[in-house]
Amino acid sequence: MTLTHRCALAGIAASLALAGWLGLSQNGTAQEQTVELRPAASFADIADPKARSLALFEEAGKVLQHPRCVNCHPAGDRPLQGMAMLPHQPPVFRGEDNFGLTGMKCNTCHGPQNVDLMAQADGVESIPGHESWHLAPIEMAWEKKSLGEICRQIKDVDRNGGKDMAALVHHMAEDSLVGWGWHPGKGREPAPGTQKEFGALISAWAETGAECPPL
Repeated sequence: MTLTHRCALAGIAASLALAGWLGLSQNGTAQEQTVELRPAASFADIADPKARSLALFEEAGKVLQHPRCVNCHPAGDRPLQGMAMLPHQPPVFRGEDNFGLTGMKCNTCHGPQNVDLMAQADGVESIPGHESWHLAPIEMAWEKKSLGEICRQIKDVDRNGGKDMAALVHHMAEDSLVGWGWHPGKGREPAPGTQKEFGALISAWAETGAECPPL
């Protein structure tokens, strides 16, 4: 058996064994506990552009501060898991490239897509996956940050990967790894609304001045 296979099996086993207290599932009901997003058009009656921009971003904040997003934007070197946002088990670390340490890369256990489990343990129904599964750069840590702090981070080209506003809107609305948050696999609560609705909120926020809430 290869190192990759051993790590994968160990990781899955540990994930299953610890699922109960990590909160990786909601006893099979997580995906039913969705939160809606107000459509961007519903903010059109706010006459003041700055106030409208702030309201749009606060609505988008339901996604940005949801565990599906924050878990991959931790303040430390370990990803978080579950709605309780507890440290990843088994212990893994971001590594220099945010894809994990040598010998325990993210793709050791996380494949190019979600994998449903035939045998469930403690309510865990699937292992999440994406072809580019990795942590957000530490410069984009959102854990324990206020919405105002997150806003300033994502606008800062020195911290957001050099994205201007157009690229930022495209990233939020079109990136498939961002989109995983709405398709997290069986047994996990998805991010509020849909990626299309979220993207429309971010686009409208940008068009009204990209105002940030207070720190």
